[in-house]
Amino acid sequence: MRAKIQYILSWISWPGLLITCLAITGVGFAYDLPILAFNVAYVVLIVSLYSLEQFMPHEEVWNESDGQFWPNIFHTLSSKGTVQGLFLFGGILGLYQIITPIAEPGYGIWPRDWPVWLQVVTGLIAAEFGLYWAHRVGHEFHPAWRFHAVHHSVTRLWIVNTGRFHFIDSVISIVMAMAILIALGAPHEVVMWVSFTTAFIGMLTHCNVQMRFGFLSHIFNTPELHRWHHSTDLREGNKNYGENLMLWDQIFGTFFREEWRRPPVKIGIKERDMPARFGQQLLWPFKDLGVVFPSNRPGYVPEDQNS
Repeated sequence: MRAKIQYILSWISWPGLLITCLAITGVGFAYDLPILAFNVAYVVLIVSLYSLEQFMPHEEVWNESDGQFWPNIFHTLSSKGTVQGLFLFGGILGLYQIITPIAEPGYGIWPRDWPVWLQVVTGLIAAEFGLYWAHRVGHEFHPAWRFHAVHHSVTRLWIVNTGRFHFIDSVISIVMAMAILIALGAPHEVVMWVSFTTAFIGMLTHCNVQMRFGFLSHIFNTPELHRWHHSTDLREGNKNYGENLMLWDQIFGTFFREEWRRPPVKIGIKERDMPARFGQQLLWPFKDLGVVFPSNRPGYVPEDQNS
């Protein structure tokens, strides 16, 4: 019976949880409480995924402690907390009106007469272009990799290291994605929907839950795709740069999925000097920072050359 329940959950948990979170958020927008609703949905997602990680983990070993719980939490607070603060105080202080007349109909080329759901889908596709290139640059341009390596230094994937990003790495991604939406004249509501959806999918992407996806992995960034992305083998690791959608990976030839084998259990970075403490991790990217354009991720060699 347990195995049957796990099998059913493996198919319905990813789309079911995403739809639930989006529905809760939609209620929040309807009652003009989007940030409150987002946080409620996020808590529901955290509790649900943590329970599933215990009940049906993708990798049993990833449920063992790596000593990085608090650094993960502090990184999350320093990066993701800043984003929520910008949305909260941006609305209160009218920062959007100061930066650009984004709230005024007629600004940019945004199709404001479209249904909201279609505008959100359009926003996801547009913002994803910036997210894709920010992520790809973070792997293939050495100064950017030094910051992104903080995220890839994890040796297991689970919900608590979802937000483990150096805050500078997060700022780069946010600026590249939001700049596109602002330039196009996307309404504040669409920008918030895109940001909230990115947070939900990010949590789902990093969970240690046994799931099955089928065709969904050709459209969305799913946990199976992101596990390949965390591989130390560059033939797998320098792939699947999409945050939410795989559209741009499909277009630019960086989509990777092999159904006949499991993604690697051993993940991490080849740089051996990543410190264990949060404060030291914040400073680590500045150590020996040089401007180079490597063909592969700095500090890495393919697995078959590292044996």
